[in-house]
Amino acid sequence: MGESDRFGFVSELRKRVSTSAPKPQWASDRAHHRQEALHHSEERYRTLFDLGPVAVYSCDGSGVFQEYNRRAVELWGREPALGDTDERFCGSFKLFCPDGSFMPRDACPMAEVISGAIAEARDVEVQIERPDGSRITVVVNVRPLKNERGDITGAINCFYDITARKAAEDALRDSDRRKNEFLATLAHELRTPLAPIRNSVEVLWKTRSTEPSSDAFDTAMEVLNRQVGQMVRLVDDLMDAGRISSGKMVMRMERVELSSVVYHAVESVRVMSDALAQDLAVTLPETPLYLNADPARLAQIVGNLLSNASKFTERGGKIWLTVERAEESEVVIRVRDTGAGIAADQLPRIFDLFTQVDTELDRSTGGLGIGLTLVRTLVQMHGGTVEVNSAGLARGSEFIVRLPIIVDMLVQESTPIARRPGVTAVPLRVLVVDDNVDAADMLATLLRIEGHETHTVHDGVEAVEATVKIRPQLVLLDIGLPRLSGYEVARLIRERHAHTACPVLVAVTGWGQDEDHRRSEDAGFYAHLVKPVNEGILGELLCSVGERVQQMRG
Repeated sequence: MGESDRFGFVSELRKRVSTSAPKPQWASDRAHHRQEALHHSEERYRTLFDLGPVAVYSCDGSGVFQEYNRRAVELWGREPALGDTDERFCGSFKLFCPDGSFMPRDACPMAEVISGAIAEARDVEVQIERPDGSRITVVVNVRPLKNERGDITGAINCFYDITARKAAEDALRDSDRRKNEFLATLAHELRTPLAPIRNSVEVLWKTRSTEPSSDAFDTAMEVLNRQVGQMVRLVDDLMDAGRISSGKMVMRMERVELSSVVYHAVESVRVMSDALAQDLAVTLPETPLYLNADPARLAQIVGNLLSNASKFTERGGKIWLTVERAEESEVVIRVRDTGAGIAADQLPRIFDLFTQVDTELDRSTGGLGIGLTLVRTLVQMHGGTVEVNSAGLARGSEFIVRLPIIVDMLVQESTPIARRPGVTAVPLRVLVVDDNVDAADMLATLLRIEGHETHTVHDGVEAVEATVKIRPQLVLLDIGLPRLSGYEVARLIRERHAHTACPVLVAVTGWGQDEDHRRSEDAGFYAHLVKPVNEGILGELLCSVGERVQQMRG
């Protein structure tokens, strides 16, 4: 036998032995165990796949369904056929975008991942419409499946239902909206009686020279004036709290000289500090400092800090207000007092909304817990910072505000906020329109004392007719009127005076949100005054209208 035949025979013999000889028992047992382990593993996977809380399905490279779990069927509301080429990418009846617009199947996240238009889809919101017409909102996460060459061979989609969460979010937004509407309505309702009260106080002040001198009279007047002012501040704080929570705080920025704003803020708080015999020391810089700021909001920052200091400082205590230029482009405003102080554990939350700090003073001094939140918000909107320091209870506190200033710029003095001293308005013919008879009468009385001719009406139709008969130069017009709203009255008045001199229209209303100001501006009002109107602001308005009337005559 040749060498090659011998080796060929051995090879053939080995082949026959390997195919015909029985396998050892241990080898068969090992293969059986492997099969059982694989079967159990597949069972565990299938159980997890079917019973998991997240819906899962997969598609091949053409978008045809390969598998899906029970949760996917529950969310779809139907069971698509596996391998059906007529139904691809998604098992839902219809798909929609979060805004409710229709989403074609070939534009859904699964289709875009399989086509390679996007690498993957992460936390994408999609609305699913089920066969019964109901819709649910789901969050979709899609990742591609690739072969060893990196080609996309399909994708897996994991998605879950967030319909209940979306409903809760919508309910929360609706609740927040209704809360803001409530605050606006509350402020309006509170302002309505405040307007005649404040005007009554002004009338009494202006006519007291004709009456016998009485200390009791003067004391009562001071109390009325002080308490009305406090109610006005509380209402304004309520309105601003609503603006903060809804993110609708609006700033009207202009170039402002800081000392003049601080002066007016100090004067607004002086009545409170004087009533408590507190020593209020004010230090202002000799050189004017100019800021790009909202003058009313800037005064509110300083006024709130001073009011807070006075409120929590004992009778006869001391308050310091210091304004100084700290750096080339920064000014520092410090308000320090000898009052109740703040405990260390309460310092971190002192600026939080509705926070009431516990002190040794009576709880009635606590206020609404809004003022300091407004300070922080307004300071931040001016690009500044605010901080507070206190050595503890009964050891006083200090608030420090840092604001950017305008440097190296030629500026003119800003327009004062309050009425200019010594300036009297030109006598005007004024029509006062308000459905609250007391409010209309007291405002008209106040204007008559100032030398103006006044007339009053109490609904929208009467207002339109009166402008033709009386031909007023100024109309002080409430917005919430019977028969015709103030906006409708303004439109009709302008139409009837299209070819003649139209009176100056000023909104005087309890509605004071930013949207209300915008609507008045769009309606053509010259100004929007919020009840109760400050006498200084009213004086400025009368002067401005008087100058306008004189120019038209000239």
